[in-house]
Amino acid sequence: MPIWNERCETMQRADLEQLQLERLQATVNRVYRNVPFYQRRFEELGVKPEEIRSLDDIRRLPFTTKEDMRAAYPYELFAVPLREIVRIHSSSGTTGRATVVGYTRNDLRTWSELVARIISAVGVTDQDVVQITFGYGLFTGGFGLHYGAERVGASVIPVSSGNTERQIQIMRDFRTTALVGTPSYALHIAEVMKERGIDRSSLCLRVGLFGGEPSSEQMRKKLEESLDIMATDNYGLSEVLGPGVAGECECQCGMHINEDHFIAEVIDPQTLEPVPYGQEGELVLTTLTKEGIPVIRYRTRDRTSLNPEPCRCGRTNVRMKKVLSRTDDMLIVRGVNVYPSQIEQVLFEVEGVEPHYQIVLERRAALDEMTILVEVSRELFTGQMSRLVELETKIRSRMHSVIGITPRLKLVEPRSLERSLGKARRVVDNRKI
Repeated sequence: MPIWNERCETMQRADLEQLQLERLQATVNRVYRNVPFYQRRFEELGVKPEEIRSLDDIRRLPFTTKEDMRAAYPYELFAVPLREIVRIHSSSGTTGRATVVGYTRNDLRTWSELVARIISAVGVTDQDVVQITFGYGLFTGGFGLHYGAERVGASVIPVSSGNTERQIQIMRDFRTTALVGTPSYALHIAEVMKERGIDRSSLCLRVGLFGGEPSSEQMRKKLEESLDIMATDNYGLSEVLGPGVAGECECQCGMHINEDHFIAEVIDPQTLEPVPYGQEGELVLTTLTKEGIPVIRYRTRDRTSLNPEPCRCGRTNVRMKKVLSRTDDMLIVRGVNVYPSQIEQVLFEVEGVEPHYQIVLERRAALDEMTILVEVSRELFTGQMSRLVELETKIRSRMHSVIGITPRLKLVEPRSLERSLGKARRVVDNRKI
């Protein structure tokens, strides 16, 4: 199996931990010296950089949150003068003030190196043609995968998002072998191909590198069947780098974290204490080599678990489980905690249901109501009404057993729910709380 950087990706644990400690100590010194925010936080906790003598001492350091980064808008967390920043990216700011991140020239080199590792892990080489359907611009996804693919020598098609008909035409004409984007948009491409009578065998696609939103194993299976590809997950977030933090190999048994550049912790989001390997909690990341904005113990809000066992691919870095939910996307409906991933899991297990749904939350007479709009296959929708009633009863029963409540269900025609060119909008919360 291909390994881009064998020295770093197959390092012995003791050597890796020594490297992590040295880089952690350097990072802690740098942020204490150059970033007033961290200097204040360290002093509030009564910790000095020279007191970080082991990896366990990371627990003495402060957490960093998205709110901290928003409050520092735009440049207060930068650890270098602006003249050394050669690239600036930002979140959309649709849910509040944007988060801003800056990259030095070394940061950009590191970024492309880490994405090259992830792309290589699923077999992408200089023989591949990579089509990127992520949007470019301030979003890190498009640029991150673009430069990583170029780093391995692949031919890159920067189509960006949208214009699905053109995406398919380019895929066929340019003989695309690797597709990059969100899983929901890849499914949309597959739907349009089916509607137009385009046989998947007319494509050269063999692998998909998907990220940007949670997706279940059932979603992976649907993608692999619809496009006749190997569908793989990769993980990243703008606040600590962008794509390149972790990615699957061809074994598809967890995402390898680039531990020589990040320290990964999983904590209990309530107690903020670390949890054992294998136990689910909130992922916390510390950057070890980032110059523009080093980040200490960033609370990602993503729920996952870590597996330290070496993979059969030969890589020794710890693996993180696929992220299916966040500590902050939990829905509370009439006192019951519900995750959209639970609903997706139920729907994918029911025959006749399409892989598109939307959860609508409303408040009526002081009570929460949850309605799930579910697309069903055309055969069912145009068939006997009794089959639809039977399907609705089946879904409602399974929902109650999994999430503990019985939601309202509305079966809708195929293609009637709005398609997204980026992250799918799974939840519409109209409650006035």
